[in-house]
Amino acid sequence: MPLINVKTNMSEVQAPDVLLKKLSAALASATGKPESYVMTLLDSGVPMTFAGSEEPCAYVEIKSIGSLIPPAMSDQFCELIKTSLGISKDRIYIKFDDVNASDWGWNGRTFG
Repeated sequence: MPLINVKTNMSEVQAPDVLLKKLSAALASATGKPESYVMTLLDSGVPMTFAGSEEPCAYVEIKSIGSLIPPAMSDQFCELIKTSLGISKDRIYIKFDDVNASDWGWNGRTFG
């Protein structure tokens, strides 16, 4: 059930499959949840600005049923994105969302 959704204004992302796999492993590790439940998304070429500039930037959503520790996870995922995409950490916003089990569906049912 952990989900990470990365949106960036960068039109070309080198080896997106490699980045998605790194994000998946990192999110499973950070939440302590099985990677078999982790979903990763990457949306590149999104028209967006940060601080009035079109320089490379990213908006990241991390959702999970519990197991989120934003202070610890923020730098971890900013660093991963910086290393993978070259986006400066100060041009990345991350939104953490702890979702109720009854609000998350999978396989024709909800988790709670």
